[in-house]
Amino acid sequence: MRVMKFGGTSVGDPTRIANLCDIVSHSLQRRPVVVVSAASKVTDMLLTAARHAKDGRVDPSPIESRVTALLSAFDLDPSLVHREFVGLRESLEAIAARAEATPELLDAVASYGERISVRSTAAILRKRGVDAVHADAFDLGMLTDANFGGAEPLLESADLLRAGVAALVEQGKVPVVTGFIGRTLDGRVTTLGRGGSDYSAAILGAAIHADEIEIWTDVPGVMSADPRVAPDARTIPVLSFHEAAELAYFGAKVLHPKTIHPAVKRGIPVRVKNTFEPDHPGTVITAEGDRDARGVRALAHKRGIRSVNVVSTRMLLAHGFLAKIFEVFARHRVVVDLVSTSEVSVSCTVDKDDGLDGAVRELRTYGDVTVTNDLALVCVIAAGLLEDPKPCARVFAVLAEENIPAQLLSMGASAINLSLLVPDAHAERAVKALHRALFSEPS
Repeated sequence: MRVMKFGGTSVGDPTRIANLCDIVSHSLQRRPVVVVSAASKVTDMLLTAARHAKDGRVDPSPIESRVTALLSAFDLDPSLVHREFVGLRESLEAIAARAEATPELLDAVASYGERISVRSTAAILRKRGVDAVHADAFDLGMLTDANFGGAEPLLESADLLRAGVAALVEQGKVPVVTGFIGRTLDGRVTTLGRGGSDYSAAILGAAIHADEIEIWTDVPGVMSADPRVAPDARTIPVLSFHEAAELAYFGAKVLHPKTIHPAVKRGIPVRVKNTFEPDHPGTVITAEGDRDARGVRALAHKRGIRSVNVVSTRMLLAHGFLAKIFEVFARHRVVVDLVSTSEVSVSCTVDKDDGLDGAVRELRTYGDVTVTNDLALVCVIAAGLLEDPKPCARVFAVLAEENIPAQLLSMGASAINLSLLVPDAHAERAVKALHRALFSEPS
């Protein structure tokens, strides 16, 4: 079996859905299991409707209009998603009644993007001759904890998903499964967080022991940089799991960072492909990657970064000081990216504000704390950084030529990642200049 995950842009309009149908039709011999996201922008529309409901305005009509137009393009009756819109309205009315959009209610509202998408996509596939059947992932066994907005699947999900999918495939059906959503043991709908459809696909692929997990998107694989920033970006044919994980974590948009982990555990290749170029091989991500690869492989960047610097003479020759600092971050659920220490200071970066203010207040009991805003993280993925100093030297030379200051330099323990901070206003210029310099050789 092969998992084929299609993102929001791939189900966003009739032309793209027709492409999806052609791709699935040509893959029937592989026994595909299709995972789909909500159509592009629909999740945002749902969350906007939730905010309006909080203010007393219950109006799902913008989403209804978009879905109706999509189904009409394939001569399908909108009544096939009537129950979903009834459920959506009930969730919005619950928010209006409480004048509060709780995380649980927000997850319920957001889930309808995927629930509508699978029903629409399966119906369109059937219309085009594919024996497809829709399935909500939680009905197949996607059980999660109750961390609404960022739920984690429970261990027992794997066996349940395997059995649920097998029952459909053995009937000759093509399952079209919701990404992004699950359900708690007591029946409450959860979401796996933004980008969670990729994660869902990987969990499903691992559960059914898929021979490959395909992520279909709007770019021809994992690129050497964001093509919107570096127009000369190129497709990377092969990546290792470690390289892909570093890129995903440090800002590459093609893959959700969590996608890699279930695939690594099972040793399942992940292939990233373009819906509009189905014959393009894309990028395949394997445990080994390209063993012969040398030099810089890719660039990634993440904007909107903040740095936190703690200075305290109590660090000098003190045992356990760093542990106390990071216990503060853990208590406030602040995720740290880069870390740098000296004799009397520790600096780190965070990319989300949630909990940071409380953490900073507590950190001030340990020393002087400075928070710097408007930074960007630039990550250079290169093979053999420990053996070959030239890529590092070239990075610093390019930034010097462009007069872009860098700080908080860090080389990952994997020795494939050089990361640094630059002013946010210079992030795209830095990436463009670095890509031009580091990938100037003919491909």
